[in-house]
Amino acid sequence: MVVGTDGSEPARRAVLFALREAQLRGVGVRAVCAYGGGRTEPSNRAMTGWRDAGSEPLPHLHDTVAREVTDFVEELRQQVGEPHVEVEVRCERGRPAKILLEESQDATMLVVGTRGAGLWGRLTLGSTSTEVVHHAHLPVVVVPPEPRTPHG
Repeated sequence: MVVGTDGSEPARRAVLFALREAQLRGVGVRAVCAYGGGRTEPSNRAMTGWRDAGSEPLPHLHDTVAREVTDFVEELRQQVGEPHVEVEVRCERGRPAKILLEESQDATMLVVGTRGAGLWGRLTLGSTSTEVVHHAHLPVVVVPPEPRTPHG
């Protein structure tokens, strides 16, 4: 099972879903993070605070992202109480949808989160989730945002 992660709240929900589902199915999880896809992406800021101004990333960026993704996923694995789920972390430079589709070639399921902010966000998927839904060769689970409670 492959799950897309970038350290954001939508990614947290996706990883939690993937860990629970993997435990039920008796499979492992490959947590995939794409970074530096050629433009500033919220995922890059969420995980590392790194700002891509169109230049090549710093040489240590891959190691930094990999370490942060590993820590993020491990914390969630402990929180969920699924220490027996085997987790592999992969970090690749490129567009998130492209990397997720490549990394899921041998998977049975692909799990992604969606930002879903505001009315428009609830009616549409984000660009990464839309692309993987339309181009994946396997089942895709798009984990929705938490329902918002009315303020008052």
